[in-house]
Amino acid sequence: QVQLVESGGGLVQPGGSLALSCSVSGSIFIYAMGWYRQAPGKQRELVATITSDGRSNYGDSVKGRFTISRDSAGNTGFLQMNSLKPEDTAVYYCNAKRPSGSTMSAYWGQGTQVTVSS
Repeated sequence: QVQLVESGGGLVQPGGSLALSCSVSGSIFIYAMGWYRQAPGKQRELVATITSDGRSNYGDSVKGRFTISRDSAGNTGFLQMNSLKPEDTAVYYCNAKRPSGSTMSAYWGQGTQVTVSS
């Protein structure tokens, strides 16, 4: 049973910072984890991902502002969000992928609201 628990969302002013975390239950191998976000009326989009060997990928809209990292065990991810803009307002969903047989299984957290507003 894979459970993802997110924390760190909230209200922040434009230009401010916010940090998110996501913890995966159990001592299981997570190949990749990250965040996707969804604003009302929009498709869910990539924010950032990081693999077990440290490779990171960012959505174009957050490059240079957000930083993703993992703890050494690979079961907790961190997203540092700086220079936040109103358009960053969305529900942020943590995602984790792990090998499952011959495929890669994906899991989602419950989501956390990030609101950037003055």
